[in-house]
Order: sequence, then structure tokens, then C-alpha cells
Amino acid sequence: MTESFDHIVVGGGSAGCVAAARLASEGKAKVLLLEAGHSNRHPLLDMPPGIFKMINGSKYMRYHRTVPQEHLDGRVHDIPQGNVLGGGSSVNAQVYMRGRPSDYDEWDEVLRGNNDRVGWGWDDVLPHFVRMESNNRLNGAYHGTKGPMLVSDPGHIDEFSRWFVQAVQALGEPFNVDFNGASQRGVGFYQFMNRHGKRSSAAYAYVTPQENNPNLTVRLRCEVQKVVVESGRAVGVTYKDKSGNVRTVHCDGEVIVASGALVTPKVLMLSGIGPADQLAQHGISCHADLAGVGQNLIDHPEVPITALANGPFGYYKQGEGWRMLKNGIQFKLFGSGPVTSAGVEAGAFVNPSDPDAPPTIQAFCVPIVYLDRDTLDLVEDGHGLTVTTVVVKPRSRGEVRLASADPSDMPLVSPGLLKHSDDMKEMIAGQRFFLRAFAAHPLADHIERVAIPSPDDQSDKALKAHCKRFVKTNYHPAGSARMGADGDPMAVLDARMRVRGVDGLRVCDMSAVPNINAGNTNAPAMMLGDRCADLVMGL
Repeated sequence: MTESFDHIVVGGGSAGCVAAARLASEGKAKVLLLEAGHSNRHPLLDMPPGIFKMINGSKYMRYHRTVPQEHLDGRVHDIPQGNVLGGGSSVNAQVYMRGRPSDYDEWDEVLRGNNDRVGWGWDDVLPHFVRMESNNRLNGAYHGTKGPMLVSDPGHIDEFSRWFVQAVQALGEPFNVDFNGASQRGVGFYQFMNRHGKRSSAAYAYVTPQENNPNLTVRLRCEVQKVVVESGRAVGVTYKDKSGNVRTVHCDGEVIVASGALVTPKVLMLSGIGPADQLAQHGISCHADLAGVGQNLIDHPEVPITALANGPFGYYKQGEGWRMLKNGIQFKLFGSGPVTSAGVEAGAFVNPSDPDAPPTIQAFCVPIVYLDRDTLDLVEDGHGLTVTTVVVKPRSRGEVRLASADPSDMPLVSPGLLKHSDDMKEMIAGQRFFLRAFAAHPLADHIERVAIPSPDDQSDKALKAHCKRFVKTNYHPAGSARMGADGDPMAVLDARMRVRGVDGLRVCDMSAVPNINAGNTNAPAMMLGDRCADLVMGL
């Protein structure tokens, strides 16, 4: 006998955990949550800086390898995504960022062309952010203190982070006490989704409290192969369990896909929902010809500036040998020290071309020399500082395509980072601005030299070459199954997150957004899950 539930949530990431938990607890529905990854319970995942030991190789990450990027001289780069319950919220740097009100007002304007419309403006989404949040410092119109998501100031602030904040102020930028408040502009210290040295992921905040709720069934290492569509309606899913058995499970309510912007389009296309010509190439019967599935892929591009320190500053080797033991003992005995930091404490939002206009660049200050295969031969391993510059409203668009009809094959991903000339122009301006910060007091007093980009040539041509060589994902893929107006041929979803042409099917992750928000995407992903639960429950 085939199992049956009220609702099935495909993907236990940030959005899926919120949607599933709320439907089971408040909606009193029988919900199945299927997650392809592993349990989120692991000491390195729990502690704020633990992910730096896993980012370059871990079962808790899935590594998408892009197709060669012609505009980057054929470069291929990785896009790591969470392979764990809680998704990105279980493996990210925990920065709590929503974007700015104009991001959501833009969505609302795009979606005004829906007959069955629900608002997506700032005033519509802010209540979701507030009710999810339990902030340890802020309260009022912009923040909540009673939600399940624990949001805190950094438990430890490195001296490099303080010098960075002061140096950017020396360039005329204001100190910002709350990047999620009235204004995004300025420099300051981020808030994080953790508390007392422990990560507060969507899994911990939403699923863990429902562990004894018989309405919620969570199955890990279960990879959904397709949504089952009968007579134009989603009636269940087919998935492979951790033993390799292929199973089909039905639902009487809705199937909610929340597998992230790289996998959600793959699941939809394998289900016969997507561009008919592409489906035909792989022998997949088409249930809904939706040209926008897999298109409009957006990500925040980031490029590093890395400098060597002139003294023992920053987090160099703080997770190794005697330093690791010392920091561990301090954390266990006093609940303080570097273990309570996510490894990045400070940042900034600036517009180098027009300081009073909305910021075009976000920066992250990381008090280490961040080495990967591209920088090993260029930067000496030692005490140092990396500042990454990020274009917050990129114009470049990419795509996700099927590699084959085999569900075990990874999708073909082409993010197109910095492909649009305006993005490259803004990135170069951002690099120039923060190179000035490295030369400003008090940061300059502690820098031996900037290693990349080369200080010998900082012409536009040289900086463009630097950006093309080092640009990578900021881990925020979005927009690949977007909401849009009625009559928009590229709109996969309506304003209620429903897949067009198939009843009983929604998408509630960052795939759904018409455009990316200015800043980190984890909090918006959780908001989408919260909003979806309301829509399903008719609230």
C-alpha cells in the first residue's frame, strides 16, 4: 500500500524546514519532509567557525561544478550547497541579512500583474521576518524577540575586524548599528544566526521542536527523483531512499518543492515541468511547458582582496594545535573567545560611484588569508586579512539545464557571474574603494602588503583580469523558477508561489524570487518558507 500524507515538502533546507514545521504544528497537517542530505547534528556544524574546516570537502556540502564560462576565459568553478537538514542555514557563515525594503517593493511591482494577487512589498514581508526572529539586542518595528530563530551580535570580535570598521569610517562612510534597520549604508558589525556559541539553523529552530509531533515525518538521505503529476495535478513524489530503493509516496494536499535554486529546476524538469524542447531532448513527457524553469539564475559574485599582516593578527591557525586547544578550553569554561565567532564579524554596504545612492557593493571582512587552488601560488600562508567585495544587485543572468534524464546526474549550471558589463564596472569600483580602506588608518598600520590584486598594476585592465580570475559564488543562487505576472512567458510561478499549469504544486525556496535581494539570502529563504506555509493554510 502506498503511503499518503497531507503535504510533501521536497528539500529540508532553510525554506523547507520552516514550511514543513509550520504546516505540521500550526496547520495540524500530516507532513512528509524529504531531505537528500545528512543530519545537521555534528559538533563542527554547531559551532560558529566550524564550517571553515568543511567548506573545501565534506559530506555536508554538495559541490556543483559549473560548465566552462566563456566570458571568464573558460574558467570552471565550484558552487557549494548544503547537503544537510537545514540546508544553507546549517553550513553557512550565519550572517543575518534581509536585504532592503526596495528589494521587496520591486517584487511587488513585478507581481502586480497577477489576478489572484498577494502582496510582496516590504510591508507584506516584514511581519514574517519579525515573527521568526529572537534578537539579543534589537527590538521594535524592524525586529522581534520572541521567534524561534536566535539572532545575536558576534560573540567575539577580532582586532582586524575593528580596524577594518574604523578604516572604512575614515573614508567617510557612517557607522551602521543595524544593517537590517532603517538604512543599509555604512560599515559595522553583522548579526548572526547563533547564540552562546551554537548555530541556530532552520533545522534547530523549526524542526527540532517538532521531533515528537506525529504530524511531521522527516526522512534524510532521500533524494526526490520527480513529482508525480496525474491529470494536471501533483499527487506525490518518487524518491530514492538511503538504501537505494525507489519509492513513491502520495499526498492529498500539496507538493512543495524547496530544493534550492540549482536543484529545484532539475526536479521540476525531471517531472515534465519546464521548457518542452529541452524535455524532449531527454525523452521526458511534458506536463507543463514552462520556458522559465532553469532560466533567470542569479547569484552574488564575490572577488577577494587579500593582504599579509605585519604582526600576529587575525585567526591564522586558531583552529589548529595548541591554539585550538586553548580556544576550546576558553569556550568550554567561559563561553567566550574565537569559537564564538563565525570567522567574519564586520562588513559594509557602500556605493563607490554615488555614496548617497543605494549601495552597490557589500563587503565581508575575514581576518585570515583565505587560500584556495587559485591563490596558493600567489599568497603566502600566514597572518593576514581577506576582504571580499560583492555586487549586491547583479544584472548578469545564468541558467540551469538537465544533464540527462537520469535523476542521479547533477544539473548543468552556468551562473554567468560578472557577464554583464555593469556588474564588472561595479565590482572594479568596489575593489578600488576597499583597496583605499587597506591604505587608511588604522588598518594600514597593521598591513605589510596587499598580495592580490597585485599592487604593481591597478589599472582598469589589471583589475578586470583579477576579477575574471577570482570571481566566485557568494553562495546565493536564486531566481531559477521565479514568480511573475500573468502573461509573462518566463514566469514559472504565480504570486502565491503556485507552479503554473500544475495544480497542487508550489515552490518556496530562493528559486521563486523575481530578483535577488541586496545581501545574504538565508533569512529571505526562511521568510519564503514562512510565507508559503501561510498561503497553504489560507492565512
